[in-house]
Amino acid sequence: MEQYKKEFIEFMIDCNVLKFGDFVTKSGRKTPFFVNTGFYRTGSQLKKLGEYYAKAISDKFGLEFDVLFGPAYKGIPLSVATSMAISEEYDKDVRYCANRKEIKDHGDKGILLGSPIEDGDRVIIIEDVTTAGTSIQETLPIVKEQGDVDVLGLVVSVDRMERGQGEKSALAEIQEKYGLETTAIVTMAEVVEHLYNKPYKGKVIIDDTLKAAIDAYYEQYGAK
Repeated sequence: MEQYKKEFIEFMIDCNVLKFGDFVTKSGRKTPFFVNTGFYRTGSQLKKLGEYYAKAISDKFGLEFDVLFGPAYKGIPLSVATSMAISEEYDKDVRYCANRKEIKDHGDKGILLGSPIEDGDRVIIIEDVTTAGTSIQETLPIVKEQGDVDVLGLVVSVDRMERGQGEKSALAEIQEKYGLETTAIVTMAEVVEHLYNKPYKGKVIIDDTLKAAIDAYYEQYGAK
């Protein structure tokens, strides 16, 4: 596993973004782990988060694209932080764009924030976590309505590696259904590999009991 992935896993723990316990996902699944990117709350945290996303985008897609689109609401700071990181880390200027939940009819009108999306633009969508793939169904039409654009792919922070609407993972389903390349900074398999029975700051975060709960979850909801 690449060093930046290990650092990102520890970064999520430090920011209280990656949690273990008893939770219910947006799709209604009871889960022993939860990722809440709303807990990235400071300037330094967002700066580092943008750098991790920028690295994942560079590794998977390269930097030959024009717009980074972040769906409201959590995608808005992600698109801003990551476009800034791409500028700083790779000396490449990409535009950021996000959508509003409600269309604005005065001032800066319309459904979009940031840069307009124009014919010919190459777009990458940035999200926090995809569990069942429902968010992309709302996001993709918004992007496509803006013009003749090429949506290159989707990047998320964590691939939960569980079934979407069928037997395959949500990211695999998105790739198959919409023809989008997908990537994540880390997968849950990498999280478990890095933390299982290995102390971090003096504490074992994934012990045998939690590992058994995670394994049971994947028995029920894991992608085939």
